[in-house]
Amino acid sequence: MTKAAQADRGRSAGIVISIISASSNQLGAATGSLAFPVVGPVGVVAVRQLVAAAVLLPLVRPQVRSMTRAQWWPVLLLAVVFGTMNLTLYSAVERVGLGLAVTLEFLGPLAVALFSSRTRTSAAGAVIAGAGVVAIARPEPTTDYLGIGLGIIAACSWAAYILLNRTIGARVPGVQGTATATGVSAMLFLPIAVLIFITKQPGTFTLLCAVAAGVLASVVPFVADLLALRRVPAGLFGILMSLNPVLAALIGVALLHEALGAIEWAGIALIVTANAIALLYSRDRSASRQHDADASALPQVDGFELSPSGSTRPQVDDPTHS
Repeated sequence: MTKAAQADRGRSAGIVISIISASSNQLGAATGSLAFPVVGPVGVVAVRQLVAAAVLLPLVRPQVRSMTRAQWWPVLLLAVVFGTMNLTLYSAVERVGLGLAVTLEFLGPLAVALFSSRTRTSAAGAVIAGAGVVAIARPEPTTDYLGIGLGIIAACSWAAYILLNRTIGARVPGVQGTATATGVSAMLFLPIAVLIFITKQPGTFTLLCAVAAGVLASVVPFVADLLALRRVPAGLFGILMSLNPVLAALIGVALLHEALGAIEWAGIALIVTANAIALLYSRDRSASRQHDADASALPQVDGFELSPSGSTRPQVDDPTHS
């Protein structure tokens, strides 16, 4: 098999793994929602954080004792963001459904991408996304404004997650910062989990649904994303992650019997389109800047060929939630 064929095969495998990751994430959220009637979104998120920490901490083994104050403060903030992001998302899922909640949450990374570029293309993307939000919200007497507001808070939390991860990535090696933040978040939710499970006394089915949410929505995507990023470019990975709202809507319809009208589907499509535009334009600009930088730098070095510097693993603004 030629190198080109191997590369194509690896990319195809990466695409499949990325779709599996996204599907697992949304399937986890759907499974967790089945436990809402007994323990509520808070109980499900508490179990999800505990499961994620139980898997990630032994796997990563972060060196917490050697972390400095400059490393700790963004990690602690990220722990708070983790809890807020997942709690508001699951609360939104309970009120407005899986598909719409996940679509609203995707406004977070989209806003970061659009504000980072500040061009006509980003302005067009913002308009498209705004039209999608209006289509989803459709202001009327029966509109669940609280559910929409929770989805938007989840979006703001995701935006904060991206910005904090950039800081942590520059200060803490590997994924130790993310694992540490997951552990801290789990510690914050532990007393809540104990209180809820003592007072509510959930049955086996509820417990299994909550644990499955942690495995499917945290552990599986974490591993799958690492495998996918070894096989596909970061830009393509980001575009594939844009399918999350569509997958969430389909899973919500198939498993949770959620009803979405043509206008809601149009709103989801508009936001996914805006996100894809932002990612494609960002990738093109990055490639253009890299080409210009290489072209200007190479003639200044006598007898040497410079290679682009950077981490061994491409940074993606939307890995999975932990």
